[in-house]
Amino acid sequence: MALGTKNKVVAGCGMHHIAVQAKDYEASKAFYCDVLGFENVLEWGDARKICMLDMGDGSHIELFAPGDNTGETVQNPTMMHLAFFVEDVDAAAERVRAAKAKVTMEPREVQLGTQKAKIAFFEGPNGEILEFMEYL
Repeated sequence: MALGTKNKVVAGCGMHHIAVQAKDYEASKAFYCDVLGFENVLEWGDARKICMLDMGDGSHIELFAPGDNTGETVQNPTMMHLAFFVEDVDAAAERVRAAKAKVTMEPREVQLGTQKAKIAFFEGPNGEILEFMEYL
């Protein structure tokens, strides 16, 4: 699998953002910015805060404060996990562990078709399942 392959069907298609419902907005923003190094590039909302956190490659996490316009918490049980491509899974996993995030699967090598990779899973501040992945 080649990185950087351009979509030949939908021109310019690529990952822009994934929306995450925060349980604690400020703690979640701090986790993504301070622990994972994301940059808060846009923030808005009076009754409900929302921000765009740049992962470093132009793709974003759109972080929502708890509740929607009706005051109800929004749930999306169809999101299985969110994966971040990194250069060093071991170092990235150690960084989240040092921040007291729960590593749910220690770094390990896997075979993805013809591609070898190393992956690790951990929990984000809202209970979201996150993954680090590097190609070997």
